[in-house]
Parts: sequence; C-alpha cells; structure tokens
Amino acid sequence: MTTFKRIMTKQLGELLIERAVIGAKQLEKALEVQKDRGGLIGEILVELGFAREEDIAHALTAQYGFPYLPLKNYEIDANVVDLIPNNVAVQYCLIPIDKIGNSLTVAMSNPLNVQAIEDIEMLTKCKVQTFVSTTSDIREAIKKYYK
Repeated sequence: MTTFKRIMTKQLGELLIERAVIGAKQLEKALEVQKDRGGLIGEILVELGFAREEDIAHALTAQYGFPYLPLKNYEIDANVVDLIPNNVAVQYCLIPIDKIGNSLTVAMSNPLNVQAIEDIEMLTKCKVQTFVSTTSDIREAIKKYYK
C-alpha cells in the first residue's frame, strides 16, 4: 500500500488560515457542511467561494510535498493518455502526464486517494508518481485529450 509522508502535521484548514486564504469562521462553516454531507474540505471551501482551487493545490503541496503542476499550457502525448481509460480518469479526477520506463506521472486533484493510485498501478503495471493539479485543470485536460 502506498503511504504518504506529511511534511507538516497541520490540517489543510489550519494551513489555509495561516496563509490568510480563509478565516476561522469560513473554516467552521466548511466543516459544518462537511459534517452534514461529507466530501473533501478543500472542495467544499472552493464550492462555498472561500478559496480558489489553486490555493488548495498549493496548500496540499506545502502539506504533503507533492509538486504542483498547472496543466493549461502542458502538452500530453496521446500514447500516455491511452494508458488510462477515460472513465478511470474521470472517476478519480486525474490525467496521465508522462511515462519514463516503468514510472507513470499523473496529475490529480486529490493526491491522497490511495485507492486511485493503487488502481492505476494495477491497470498500467507502472509505479505512479503524483503531481497536484486543480480539478478544473484536470477536467479541461480530460476534455481535450479524451475525445
């Protein structure tokens, strides 16, 4: 099983408050919404308009050490895209970026989704390297590369 090494022990919400992205009251509201209906706190903060996707991605980068990769001007080889079926890319909100040898680089909005990483490793027979990207960047890339 893949394990993640936290660089910081702080929760995402605390990190966003420290970075002055959100206030304590906004975090409280988001946590209430999360308690009521579940979901990822970062996505809830974006839905509520309290944070931008980029703020969440950068905080995940600081918290866990995943590199951030904006996809807007990135060109992906069609052979790499073919490694992961469209439905899997949509389900896990990820897109393959590059393959070197037995190492597959993917951009994900939730790099902590161990199930997604394990599924991709089984599917592709590759070791997965994870980058963080925003949900909307990944959705745009999926639209662009999966026709």
